[in-house]
Order: sequence, then C-alpha cells, then structure tokens
Amino acid sequence: MSKPKSKKQQRPNQQQYKSKQSQRKASNKPLIFLTLAFVAVIAVIIIGMNQQNKPVSFDYASLPMQGSADAPVKIVEFGDYKCPACQDFAQNVKPQLEQEYINSGKVAFHFINYTFIAEDSYTAALAAESVRQQNEEAFWTYYKLLYDNQKAETIKWATPDYLVQLAKDAKLPIDYDLLRSDIDNKTYKDRIEKDNSLVRPMNVTGTPTLFVNGKKLNSYSYNSVKAAIDNELKG
Repeated sequence: MSKPKSKKQQRPNQQQYKSKQSQRKASNKPLIFLTLAFVAVIAVIIIGMNQQNKPVSFDYASLPMQGSADAPVKIVEFGDYKCPACQDFAQNVKPQLEQEYINSGKVAFHFINYTFIAEDSYTAALAAESVRQQNEEAFWTYYKLLYDNQKAETIKWATPDYLVQLAKDAKLPIDYDLLRSDIDNKTYKDRIEKDNSLVRPMNVTGTPTLFVNGKKLNSYSYNSVKAAIDNELKG
C-alpha cells in the first residue's frame, strides 16, 4: 500500500512556476514591442498626411501675378524654364486656366522659380525677373516666350544674347540694354535664391508643382487643377 504524499511533496515547485512565468513574459516582449512600433508608425503616417494636407501660406503680394488680386482662388506654380514638363503645363494647361478662370477673375495665378535643372534654369530666371521688374504684364508674355522657345534639356540655350533677342523679337515694352545688364550682373540673384529657399519648407520635389489656395496638388493635369479650383469655389 502506497504511502500518502507529504504536504511538502504536494506543494508545487515555486521555483519552476516562477521560471515558467518569466519565460511567458519574455516571449511576450517581442510581440509587445512590435505592437507599439506598429502603432507608432501608423501615428507618424497619420500626422504626416495631416501635415501634407494642411494649407501653406505664401506672400502673394511679393510674387508675380496674373489675374485679379481679389480672386477667391490663388494658384502658385513652382517652375523651371528649362523643364519640359513645365513647358507642357505652360502650353497645354495654363491657357485653359486663363480662359476659364483667370480672365474671369476667379483665379489669380502666381509663379515661383525653382532653378534646379542646369545653368540655363538660373539664367532664364534672372532674365524673367528683370522683365518683371520693368513691366509685370510683359513678364507673363516673356514667361510664355521662354517656354515656347525652350530647347532640349541636353542643350545649353538660355544665353544672355538669346534671352535678350527673345524680348526684342516680341517687341516687349522694356529696356533691352537694362535686361542685358541685369542678366550679366545677376541683379536679381537674391530674388531667385529666395524663391529657391521656399522649396524645402513647401515640400516641393519637382516642377511644375502647383498649390491651390495653399494646398499642394499631386498632378498638374487640367482635370486635377480644375477639380481643386472648383472645390475651393464651392467654399
């Protein structure tokens, strides 16, 4: 006949119990860390999306403007005169915006230089700013001239001679000698550099980049811009 177990034998092994509990806690740590990391990533994404959708502010009065200053919708283009996509926008999208929105006083259109492609980008921007300082209305004519006469990205074309001749051929109402002097002396380099300094804070990564009432668009297509304008007009 077997003897009954002693109380000491019936008592569970406390050391083994604690060991198992510690193992369970240790095995749960990676899962907890992964969960916390996942939550943190989601939070960062949500914050980033909210920041991206948050309208930014521009000093519109300091920028070249086409249209009415009282327009309820303001568009800002970051552009480079050497950029083929900017040429596409200037030739195929902007004219439609002018016809439907700018000329009717619904939209004011503004431009900021982002001279990142090559030396031509900077030289053309200097010329355009010189024209603007002499005659703002002529600036928009010259803006169109630069894109209409843009050469291939691989070619250096925006020389002082070429840029001045474009203005002469178009009979722009400006002082051509002053235009040449401004290009040669980089008279408005501070203005161009100020424009370029806005790129990073505004999260601009290429050209053309458009903002509609401070909200960055993901596309410069006419349908995208039109949808953004109509949404702003609805209030």
